[in-house]
Formats: sequence, structure tokens, C-alpha cells
Amino acid sequence: MNRFSLADTIEMSTIVVLVKQVPDTNAKIAVQGGRVDLSTVKMEMSPYDGFAIETALRHKEATGGTVTALTVGAAGTEKILKDAKAMGVDNIVRVWDDAWSELDSNALQSVLKESIESLGAHAVYCGKSAADTGAGSTGPGLAERLGWANASNIINAEFGDAVTVSMPVEAGVAKISVPLPAVISCDKGDFKPRKANVKGIMMAKKAKVELLTANAPASSVVVAHHSMPAAKPAGKTYEGGSSASEVVQLLRDEANVL
Repeated sequence: MNRFSLADTIEMSTIVVLVKQVPDTNAKIAVQGGRVDLSTVKMEMSPYDGFAIETALRHKEATGGTVTALTVGAAGTEKILKDAKAMGVDNIVRVWDDAWSELDSNALQSVLKESIESLGAHAVYCGKSAADTGAGSTGPGLAERLGWANASNIINAEFGDAVTVSMPVEAGVAKISVPLPAVISCDKGDFKPRKANVKGIMMAKKAKVELLTANAPASSVVVAHHSMPAAKPAGKTYEGGSSASEVVQLLRDEANVL
């Protein structure tokens, strides 16, 4: 594995956006031998990461600096970095060591912390959760490790010396000023992620993916077995007015909707 000196290969970036490769959310998932079989499944960028990229690019456009897309994964994950480059990020970085296998949340966040400190970032954006695990722990966990401010599930942002974010709360939408440095996770927002144009796609094809490594602590959580959820019971069909009383009873007693 070739590794490059960070100082020689990448402009010091102030804004980092985290991206993750996940299975296509419309793909049919199969389990073979107690493990999810992804051999024939198309892989793509986790959907919420698109909103994180858009927010990071808006931050750059408002205040200057550069945007670096960062992923942790083997060589196959470089496609999503090229996708991020086509959207307009300046630098694309992959963090990996062939000695790693599966990284639990603690190990992953430790790797990200070290990488982000190496990049000199003062703002980090990520999706609110990954489509494969749905855990939503990366943003808050990374902020805790860095000792930075954190805001989660934002739907809009304004940029200056701090980032003013809009986020859903019980009473509606709150605006909160988040001091920098900060880690901010993004939900589906009041805007759509920009689409790559032809020029961006062509530039992305030629773009160089910088490779970094980091220290990963041993994972303490290991997936022992995968299995499909239990099949749902067959539905019931009723016809005619004579069934009305039974339908009402089922809606009240079984479905709990009345």
C-alpha cells in the first residue's frame, strides 16, 4: 500500500465532510451463512451524506477555505469520493490500513479523530446517520473525542464566525448558534444537494484520491451473526357491510388505531 505525506499531497483544509459507502437502499438483501451477502449489491454514498456535502460547500462559499471529503474504507470506497468530487469538493481522502477488518463505532471514531486533526479542520459535516446501520453515533461521538461543539439533525445553516443551524425541536424549528470548531450532522434539509455537471464528472475521473492511515484501537464489538427479520403474517381481506363490526374490532384490539 502506498502512503503519501499529508504535507506534500493536500492543501490544508478547514472544512471536512464525512462520507460512507453503503448498499443501495433499494437493493434486495440476502443472508448467506449467517452473513449479509453484498457480492451482487450495488454500493452508493449514504443518502444523508449528500446533504452534508451541500452544507459544507455552502459553508465554503460563504466564508472561504477548502472542503475535503473523507471516508474510511478499502479501495472500493473511492467511487463515492469521486462522486463527492464531482459535486464540487476540493480534496478527496481515503483512510485505511489493510490490517483492519471491521471497525466498531469506537475504533471508527478514533480513526476519524486522528485523521481530522491531521487535516487541520475547524468544521466537520456528516449525514445524521448511515443508511446501513442507522446508528447516528458518528457525529456526536466524534465531537466528544475532539472536544468540539456538536449539533445534530440540522436542516439548514448560516455561516460566519459561528454556524447558525436550524434543527427540529418538539415545538417546531429552533435556530441555534454553534461555535467553531464543531461537528454538525445533517438531515434532509430545506434544500436539495447540488447535482454534478459534466465538467465536475470529468474532473472527478482524473482526481487523485489521497491515502492516509491512522491508529485504530481494537474493536470491542463484533457482529456474530446476521439474519433476516421474521416474515410478516398474511393480511386479512373483508368484503361487504356485514364485516364492518369485525373490522372495527380488529382495528381497535389488534391494530390499536381506534
